[in-house]
Amino acid sequence: MKNPALLLGALMTLTAINAQADAIKRIDPPGSNFPISQLVTVPAGSSLTFVSGTLPDVADPKAKPQTIAAYGNTETQTLSVLNKIRTALQSQGLDLGDIVQLRVFLVGDPAHDGKLDFAGLQAAYTQFFATAQQPNKPTRTALQVVALPLPGALVEIEAIAAKAP
Repeated sequence: MKNPALLLGALMTLTAINAQADAIKRIDPPGSNFPISQLVTVPAGSSLTFVSGTLPDVADPKAKPQTIAAYGNTETQTLSVLNKIRTALQSQGLDLGDIVQLRVFLVGDPAHDGKLDFAGLQAAYTQFFATAQQPNKPTRTALQVVALPLPGALVEIEAIAAKAP
């Protein structure tokens, strides 16, 4: 071997390239600072965790059961749901930063003339994603639906989390 330093350098470069190939890549929408990723690429061999649709917990036990008053507004319900998802993920050694995709179902809020409260969703969501403590942003779809299986619920969220090998 004529140049062991050259061989060592080549091996280190290949190792770095392989490490980058094994990383989860997140691409933001061009020219946007919106707190979602436009595209997330998960390398082969990653483990995926699917979190079923998650509904909020009761926020006000004194309110009439199965009403919006019992579960709170969209922001309160979103906080509850994201905390429940975080707990489920943590039980598997994951956290919210490992989420690569969210699907959010919102019921129109009577307090907003039956329209979904996107501002309420964002107020809660931005406490968990694209922050200094947790900068990762998943892809996300938000849809308005007629109803959810839990009377009084305005928010249901399902998630996919990934851990690179």
